[in-house]
Order: sequence, then structure tokens, then C-alpha cells
Amino acid sequence: MTNDRIEGNWKQLKGKIKEQWGKLTDDDLDVIAGKRDQLLGRIQERHGIARHEAEQQVSHFEQRNPTFIFEKSQ
Repeated sequence: MTNDRIEGNWKQLKGKIKEQWGKLTDDDLDVIAGKRDQLLGRIQERHGIARHEAEQQVSHFEQRNPTFIFEKSQ
């Protein structure tokens, strides 16, 4: 997956993420910038949930939004 595609998707995805996880701020989204691990950490922090719960939520979100992609850690 190219960075251009990730960045383009990210702009569209920000709104959906804010709908799902309303406690995330615009600053959080700027830090996350399409990175899945960053999203997981911010969800944990802002919503006060465990890593496995954040992982489940993000996995379900990805299933419901298959056209959007996150950058994976390597």
C-alpha cells in the first residue's frame, strides 16, 4: 500500500473515527495520521480501556469499513 493511498484514505477516515471514538481530538488524529498502533494507544488513553478492548474495537471498525486502511507497524 502506498503512502499516498494511506494519506488519501486518512482524510476520509478521520470523520468516521471521530464518530466512533468521540473523545479523540483533532490533535490526536494528527498524531495518529493513519497509523494503527497510534490509534490503539490513543483509544486506550482517551477512553480508559485495555489494549485488548481497543484492539477488538479497531478490528470491528476495520470490518465495517473495508475500503479504509491503516498503516501497520513492521
